[in-house]
Amino acid sequence: MLTTDEIRSFFPAIQTSPDVILDNAGGSQVPKGVADAIRDYMLENYVQVGADYETSQRSTGTVAKAHEFIDLFMNGVGCGHAILASSTTVQCAVLADCYARAARGGRNEIIVAETAHEANAGPWYRLADRGFVVHTWAFDLESLELHLADLENLLSDRTLLVAFPHVSNVLGNVDDAQAITKAAHGAGARVVIDGVAYAPHRAIDVATLEADWYGYSTYKVFGPHMAAMFGTNEAFEELDGPNHFFIPREEVPYKFEPGGPSHEGCAGLLALWPYLAALAGGAVDGEPDRKSVEKAFDRISVLEDPLLHRMLEYLGTKPDVRIIGPASPSPSRVATVSFVHRSKRSAEIAKAANTAHFGIRYGHFYAYRLCHRLALEGVLHDVEDGVVRVSMLHYNTLDEIDGLIRCFEELL
Repeated sequence: MLTTDEIRSFFPAIQTSPDVILDNAGGSQVPKGVADAIRDYMLENYVQVGADYETSQRSTGTVAKAHEFIDLFMNGVGCGHAILASSTTVQCAVLADCYARAARGGRNEIIVAETAHEANAGPWYRLADRGFVVHTWAFDLESLELHLADLENLLSDRTLLVAFPHVSNVLGNVDDAQAITKAAHGAGARVVIDGVAYAPHRAIDVATLEADWYGYSTYKVFGPHMAAMFGTNEAFEELDGPNHFFIPREEVPYKFEPGGPSHEGCAGLLALWPYLAALAGGAVDGEPDRKSVEKAFDRISVLEDPLLHRMLEYLGTKPDVRIIGPASPSPSRVATVSFVHRSKRSAEIAKAANTAHFGIRYGHFYAYRLCHRLALEGVLHDVEDGVVRVSMLHYNTLDEIDGLIRCFEELL
């Protein structure tokens, strides 16, 4: 298995950045091979897809293989397809428009988790202007958790969709997506799962979850600035995609990719495989396989666990600090840690750490409705000040965390 030093050698930016990057939930670093593949594609193969000449055929193959790789990465091979776009925000907006134009069969209610990132909230709330009824699945203010019983009380034979995060990008908790999906399916509804904050830390498994729709941002998982959304064959069949009218609705994912995905980005997505294979301890020149993806993320989890322990343990010793999310490490928590200080504003703390070259952030991180409720209840100073967020990934080190802790000693 690769050591942490060997892992860090894959990421040139870690070696050259003046800052310790602990803002990874906003976007991860990329292995050199990913950047090289994007460059090489643009210099050697930068033509439109779909033509009969050789260079175009290579481009067409790159885009097709990227879709196949993401299907495998999400464990959706055989049960659906991944569509590619510039961001999860765009994909959720496109999906919402598709549902607004689709036959509803008497189902016109949508349930949205209050802990959602706005990407998987706003598009559904906006459908209230198009004849839908949107319900908020509120979180428990004391535990900061979503309770399944509260969802079950909202579900009915009129429920069309349930939208929720697999992991809150503020709270860092892993919701039981399988149980939520089972409850939604029991009521005849489909689910739209935001996996953006989950995907950098755990292997996505849409087959086990039985997820109808599952999206994540590839640029937060060591890849180019793109996003992928998996849909089951059955979910796609119910919708007419937004691409041009003369493209048959059965041509998935093409029908759901207006303008097409970034071709050079697809080359970058494919180049992620050798890094995952190296993490898994396998041959980097072999064909992608699901078992190695799972092994790679098992390794990621092992490497992140001590970082999470150290940060939570330290913050737990500060009486004026409240951790916003689970205060103890567990398998149902990822290495994204948010907190507030009783008297100091989050901006003051984060900016002081930034001056000391620790790349952390403050704010609501687009989980606006979550932070708005916490601000109304007096948990946060205000919604814009939000929380201080330290988001760690497997290439971070205990030395980096200890350095931030020394910085916090003067601030907290």
